[in-house]
Amino acid sequence: MRRLIFVWVIAAWLAELAAAGTVTIWPAPEGEELSRAFTVAVEGQETPVYVARVAPENPELRWKAMDDKANSADYYENAAFTTFGMDGAVEVVVTCPEPVDSARVLPTSLGIAPRVEGRCVHVTMAEPQSLTLEVNGDWVHSLHILANPPEPDPPRQDDPNVIYFGPGIHEVTHLEVGSGQTLYVAGGAVVRGVIGPDEPFRISSYSGLKTYSPTFHLRGENITVRGRGIIDGSLSTTHARNLMLVEGADIRLEGVILRDSSTWNIPIRRSDRVTVRNVKILGYRANSDGIDICNSRDVLVEDCFIRTLDDLIVVKTDRGAGAAQRIVARNCVLWNEVAHALSVGAELREDVADVLFTDCDVIHDKGREWTLRVYHCDAARITNIRFENLRIEESPRLISLWIDKAFWTQDEQRGHIDGVVFRNIVAPAARIELNGFDAEHAIENVLFHDVTFGGRPLEAADIHQDEFVRGVTVTRSAEPQP
Repeated sequence: MRRLIFVWVIAAWLAELAAAGTVTIWPAPEGEELSRAFTVAVEGQETPVYVARVAPENPELRWKAMDDKANSADYYENAAFTTFGMDGAVEVVVTCPEPVDSARVLPTSLGIAPRVEGRCVHVTMAEPQSLTLEVNGDWVHSLHILANPPEPDPPRQDDPNVIYFGPGIHEVTHLEVGSGQTLYVAGGAVVRGVIGPDEPFRISSYSGLKTYSPTFHLRGENITVRGRGIIDGSLSTTHARNLMLVEGADIRLEGVILRDSSTWNIPIRRSDRVTVRNVKILGYRANSDGIDICNSRDVLVEDCFIRTLDDLIVVKTDRGAGAAQRIVARNCVLWNEVAHALSVGAELREDVADVLFTDCDVIHDKGREWTLRVYHCDAARITNIRFENLRIEESPRLISLWIDKAFWTQDEQRGHIDGVVFRNIVAPAARIELNGFDAEHAIENVLFHDVTFGGRPLEAADIHQDEFVRGVTVTRSAEPQP
């Protein structure tokens, strides 16, 4: 009998080991500031917790961070993030300095219920994903848990077509990544963009500040950026440079973390067939947009996490640079601080068609703009824009379709918006405004299907629209029969 019990215990122990996931931890490089707000262990292995500057809790200071561009870097508070690799279910244990009275894991749509024990919060993760943990109601100084899938076939450091940054801290002024090359930032690497003493610059007509070439310029065809490390812009002055400018075709970005860009993080300009997957972006300074898709075609953004001061995922078109077409953003987790979460505009000087924002969670919107928007200040025709399967946890202003003049306007004429769908959207409140410009520059053919807020279906009376809006339809799926 004792032998049977012993065999049963051993078998149960082996089964438990088999069920536990495997974890990859990348030690932080020497010299990197780490957060003291949390200690994190994954399957019993401690993982570094990094500092991320984020927008202030005070709304007036958030607005100043956007508007006072010269001093934008002065307005911030500190959040934290940790990153690791996982294969199979894992338990994450977060230890806090003070006793934990409450804990919340976002997105809430995942249904992850943390377990609290004293100063510890236990979170079980079934698969790689980007989670945010808020302790004792503190949403500003939250912990972002950025878990990655296994990394297949990392490139060799001695490959002549690979630009390789291994573990440690590196500094880069400006680096061109050309056709057929791979930029690899390994786990445990922090690549800091710096301004060289003799680096050429120009004065921005918008901000009046010095601007430089991007830290990384992806220009050409068949280019890959990958890894599990951090690309950091904190040593560049505000509005100085993009972290990663994309110009070309058949380009893929995957896995890296972008932190504290001094302006737009990832502008994608005049490009074809670009994929941005599992990229995490944290920014707090003026115009630190997440991903700007400009005059590009066949672009896919998926499985990304973005918390920035300005627009998160946005489509724009400059004059003479071609249309923007066939763009999809899906399965992303978004935190908007000032501007828009998912939007088209404001600069729309060439046509935009076939844009789909789908299956995303907006876990916070603290902004003064709109969560979902087509913001049209110029003359282009905007058609077939779809916002579908979106879970909005917070939104002071939910939806805006708008044609008029603004600060960004360059074209003499106004444009057109024709064919916008809002389908299967859940939000806590619905502030919706549709504003055309005149009878010739109107908003047409707008569908709201299965849009709910505050637990009830949207009705036509909830939509505020002017006389230059035509063809608005509100529908919902048939109620199930008893």
